[in-house]
Formats: sequence, C-alpha cells, structure tokens
Amino acid sequence: MAQLTPVVKGLLILNLGIYFADMLVFEFTIRERFAFAIQSALFNFAVWEFITFQFIHGSVGHVLFNCIGLFFFGPWMERWWGPKRFLFFYLICGAGGAILYTVLQLAGVLPGSNLQTGLVGASAGIYGILVGVAIIAPAMRVALLFPPITLTMRQFALALLAISVGAIVLKIGGNEGGEAGHLGGAIMGFVLMKTHGWTGWVRGKISSPRGRPASDFTPKIRPRTMIDLHGQSQVDAILEKISRDGFQSLTDEERDVLHRAAKKGEKQNL
Repeated sequence: MAQLTPVVKGLLILNLGIYFADMLVFEFTIRERFAFAIQSALFNFAVWEFITFQFIHGSVGHVLFNCIGLFFFGPWMERWWGPKRFLFFYLICGAGGAILYTVLQLAGVLPGSNLQTGLVGASAGIYGILVGVAIIAPAMRVALLFPPITLTMRQFALALLAISVGAIVLKIGGNEGGEAGHLGGAIMGFVLMKTHGWTGWVRGKISSPRGRPASDFTPKIRPRTMIDLHGQSQVDAILEKISRDGFQSLTDEERDVLHRAAKKGEKQNL
C-alpha cells in the first residue's frame, strides 16, 4: 500500500466506498441513477453518465477484480503521466468505453436493442491503463495465477483484447456490452498514448517510455541545479532498466529512488 500513488489510492477508495455504500445504505439506487444508458446519456442529455458509470459496479467480484487491476497497473501510468494527466487519461479511457458501446449498440452489432440497458464498471479505464503499460514496458513479465503462465505485458494486453473482440464477434459469454466497453477503453488508451500532445491544457509532466522527458508543461522559474541533474540521471537510468528488464529487476534502493522522485513530482504538480 505504501507504493500506491495518490490518484490510484483515491480511485480505489471511491470504487470500494461507493459500491458498499450503494449496497448497504442506498439499496442500489446509486447504480440506477448514475449507470450509463444510451437513452438517458444521449437523448435525455445526462452526459455525466459517461463519467459516473465508471465508479459503479454490479457485484462484489466485479469491484474487487477491477480494483486489483487498478492496484497493480495504475501506479505505473500515474508515475508516467503525473497525477492530473493520469486522472484525465483514466476518465477519458472510461468514457471511450461508453462511446464504443454506444456505437456498436446503435449499429446493431451487440445483441438486443434496449437503449436503457445500464453499463457500469471501471474496466474500460483499466483496459486503457493496460494498453498504456504495454506501450511503456512491453517486455515486462506478468505471472498469472490462472492459468499459471507468464506473459510479457504486450502479450497479456493483446490476449485480453483478443478475448474482448472474440466475445463481441462470436457473441459468447453473455457480456458483449461489457467487452465493447473494454475494447473502447483500450482503443482510447492507445490513442492518448500515441497523441498525448493535444492534452497540453492539462497541467503536468509526461515522461517518454524510455525515461527521457517527452514534454513538460510546468514553467521553470529557475535553472536546474547539479543535484537535480544527478537525481534525474538516476531516474532516467532506472526507467531505462524497467523498460529493458521489467520492474521486477529493480533493487530495493532503486525502488526507493523512484518512490522519492514520484513524491517530489507530486509536490511540484500541486
């Protein structure tokens, strides 16, 4: 838990807190009012549903599974984007899931034609995160519990996307709408990772996948000191190592350096 970044920690608290509050206190009225539905979001102009549905879940297993994905992969993307840009990235990927769900539903690709069917869950944003991590560190190893195999991050992301495409095309699994949301979040994540320049109005810093700054929108009032340069070179070398050998190759000392650099960056972005 000590390694969690602030936005990821806040998202975990919100996802779990809203679900259990909705179940125990509000008897799922939050889900009924804030889930995404094409009828209400588009035709009744409840556009906030493009965001609110991402914090609502259908079951305990649903919310826990999404929180696990966010717990393991979210901090990677938050450290790469910075807190403010990461939150923007996450929410837009989630909205991308609702957009593709809407397009496929209106096009008749998804089974059924009920425009009032609700879409809930953080999965679209998490699929965007998975694609982002696969772009940053494609060779990172991911050990799965079931099935008990080890994949690279790129293989893991491609396998999940293949499952989503297969479920939609073959109409298997009974969750084609949810899989459309997953696929939409992944596509939006890819687009944002490849064309992040247009997000320049969100204040913060982006680092390149190889560890060198790609763009910096925080004004610099004073020149960097030799100490700053030395610290940055350490971080660059560590990020280079992560990109080459994976996060698990880091020593405890290198992890501490990254953690201190992340904390410093958070303070500068406040």
